[in-house]
Amino acid sequence: MSREQQAVQQARKAFLTGRSKPLDYRIKQLQNLKQFIKEKTTDIANAMRKDLHKTANATQLFEILGLEGEINLAVSKLAEWAAPRPVNKNLLTIADDVYIQPEPLGVVLIIGAWNYPIAVTLQPLVGAIAAGNAAVVKPSEVSSHTAKVLELLPLYLDPEMYQVVTGGVPETQELLRQRFDHIFYTGSSAVGKLVMEAAAHHLTPVTLELGGKSPCYIDKNCDIRIACRRITWGKYMNCGQTCIAPDYILCESSIQDKVINEIQKCIQEFYTNDPKSFADYGRIINQRHFKRIMALTEDSTVAIGGDSDESEFYIAPTVLRDVTPGSKVMQEEIFGPILPIVIVNDLKEAIQFINEREKPLALYVFSSSKKVIKQMISETSSGALVANDCLVHFTISDLPFGGVGNSGTGRYHGKYSFDQLSHLRSCLIKKLNMEGVNQMRYPPHTTEKLRWARVLLLKQVNLARWRQVAQVATLAALTVFVVQVRCSSKWVNVVNKS
Repeated sequence: MSREQQAVQQARKAFLTGRSKPLDYRIKQLQNLKQFIKEKTTDIANAMRKDLHKTANATQLFEILGLEGEINLAVSKLAEWAAPRPVNKNLLTIADDVYIQPEPLGVVLIIGAWNYPIAVTLQPLVGAIAAGNAAVVKPSEVSSHTAKVLELLPLYLDPEMYQVVTGGVPETQELLRQRFDHIFYTGSSAVGKLVMEAAAHHLTPVTLELGGKSPCYIDKNCDIRIACRRITWGKYMNCGQTCIAPDYILCESSIQDKVINEIQKCIQEFYTNDPKSFADYGRIINQRHFKRIMALTEDSTVAIGGDSDESEFYIAPTVLRDVTPGSKVMQEEIFGPILPIVIVNDLKEAIQFINEREKPLALYVFSSSKKVIKQMISETSSGALVANDCLVHFTISDLPFGGVGNSGTGRYHGKYSFDQLSHLRSCLIKKLNMEGVNQMRYPPHTTEKLRWARVLLLKQVNLARWRQVAQVATLAALTVFVVQVRCSSKWVNVVNKS
C-alpha cells in the first residue's frame, strides 16, 4: 500500500468513528490550527522568504491575517451554520418538520497552490474542519520550504483525521486515484481539468479555484492617478503571482500615456528606483516560470521596466504599451509582473473584448460613472467584479470567492466554505396521524382529489409570515381576553354596589 493510500485510509477510518461530528471537537481543532499559526509564525516567515522573497510583514498581511479571520469567524458562527435550517412549506406539509440539516461529506482532499501557500491551502482546511470532515492536505511542492512547515500540522491537529502528504506530480497523481468525498484544488485551469477528470472516476464533486486573464478597464472619466495607484498595488504585489491580479488594462488611446506615467510614479513610490534591492518586491517562484514570463514580452513594446536577472528570478515591474490581441502576452494568464495595455475605442468595445474570451476570475472597472459600472456588471460575466479597486473582495468573508466557467467552479470563504464542504441534507419528519389529508394522493385519482391537490401543493406557506400572523393573532386574542376580564370586573362592581 502506498503512502498516499495509507493516508486516505487512515483519514477515512478516523472519520467513520464519528468523532469529528460534535461541534466541540471541530472548534478545538480550529483553535489548534490557530495555535499552529501562532507558534510557527517565524518558521512560516522564513519559508516564505526563501520561496517567494516575501518579508515577514508581507507574510502576515497577505497570508496570515485573512486566515486568522476565517478561523475566528468559523469558531464564533459554527453553531449557527451547523444548526437545522427551516424552509417554507406548502399546506400539505404545514404540520410537518421540514428543514435542511448540514452534515459532513467525509474525506476531503485539499491540493494547495504555491503563490500563497499558507492562505490558499489552510483556508479550505478551515472549511473542511468546520463542516466536520476529515482531510488530506497536499501542499504545493513548488513552494518547497513552506511545504516542509505544513508537514508539522499533525503535531497540532488530530493526526489520524488530518493527514499531510508532500511530494510532486507522482504523489499528487496517486492521491487522485483514491476515492474522496470532495476535492478542493487551487491552481491552473490546465491542471484543474486533470483533477476534474480524475474525480469523475469516483463521481467525486470538486471545487476548482483557478484563474485566467482578469481584465481591468479604465474609463477616461475617472481619477486616473488614484486608479493607477490601486492597479499598481494589485498587479505587482507578490511579483504579479496572484490569481486575481489585473492581467491587462483596457483603455482608450487618449489616456494611455497618462496611465503609463502614473503607473511609473507609483512603481517608484512603492518600490523605489531600484525594485531589485527593495525588500518588499518579490521574485518569480522558479526558473521555468521566469523563462515563460520573459518569453511573453518578446513581440511587445516595453513602456516601463523590462529588466530581469535570471540568477535571482527577478523581473522588474513592467508595462507594455499598444499591445495587440494577437500578442504572445495575451494568449495565456501572465502570472507575473508584466502589465499589457490594450487600446479600445470605448466601453462597448471593451465589453465586447472581454466577452469574446474565457470568463475571468475577477473583472476590474475604474470609473466615476455609476452607469458605466452598472453596464459592466450587467453585460459581462466573471467570478467577481470590483469597481475602483483591486483584490480587496478576497478579504470579505461574506462574499463567495470563486470562478465561473474556465476560471473555476464552486466557492469558499466564511459560511460559503462550510456549505461547499457540507452535504445539505433535506429532512421532512411526519407524524402517523392526519391520514385523511393524504387521501387525495391515493388511487383512484378523481377530479375532486386533483382540485384539492392543487390547493394543498401549490399554496406556499412562508414560515416567517406565518409566525408574524400567529403573533398578531395571539396578541389580538390576549387583548380581547383582557377587555373581557375588565368588563366582567366592572359588571361585578356595579352589581355589588347595587
